[in-house]
Amino acid sequence: MFTFSYSSIFTFFIFCTVLSTIIFFLSYTVSLKEEDPEKLSIYECGFNPFSDSKNEFSVKFFLVAILFIIFDLEISFLFPYSASIDTINVFGCFSMIFFLVVLTVGFLYEWQKGALDWS
Repeated sequence: MFTFSYSSIFTFFIFCTVLSTIIFFLSYTVSLKEEDPEKLSIYECGFNPFSDSKNEFSVKFFLVAILFIIFDLEISFLFPYSASIDTINVFGCFSMIFFLVVLTVGFLYEWQKGALDWS
């Protein structure tokens, strides 16, 4: 009973392992290993580097990046809600309203502190 029910999963696992191993070693042996000066050059958004690469970044850059990730993840919680809007009850509606209020308050706080200003 055990071998019949899980044999297809086990076979698929073995097939994927063997295939990925073959592809890995084939790409390693077939690929060109010639060093190209263009490939070895430093690349910064299409421009030559202005100075040493160990310069410190502005904290503003990291703040905007983190805030983008936070708000992007919070917005992704709206998709399951919108897909099941016809089946949720009153508690689900109020919890989503609370979530949106917290999201709006966080956005207004961020805007007030000037985290969205690029100057």
